[in-house]
Amino acid sequence: MVSPSAIKVFVPTPLRATCAGASELSLRAPDVRSALDHLAADYPALHRHICDETGAPRRHINLFVNSAHIRDLAGLDTPFQSGDTLTILPAVSGGLPCPNA
Repeated sequence: MVSPSAIKVFVPTPLRATCAGASELSLRAPDVRSALDHLAADYPALHRHICDETGAPRRHINLFVNSAHIRDLAGLDTPFQSGDTLTILPAVSGGLPCPNA
């Protein structure tokens, strides 16, 4: 078994109300899946915004380890090294149309 690494989880502004206003959470986890399990136990409302009923990240949520999207790494099995940051980034859509479109 891989030992858990000390990581930080960056929480975007729209989701901070689900974790008492925290912008950053500290936890120990060997990989992304374990970090999400920790969030489910400690911050269930936050976890419900990130993951669906099966535990998979919702379609509109992007997860990054440092600057790399987990889909470009090992997905939920992406391992952490101590000091890594897991960033939760909701997709943004809408806005103004391009004037030349």
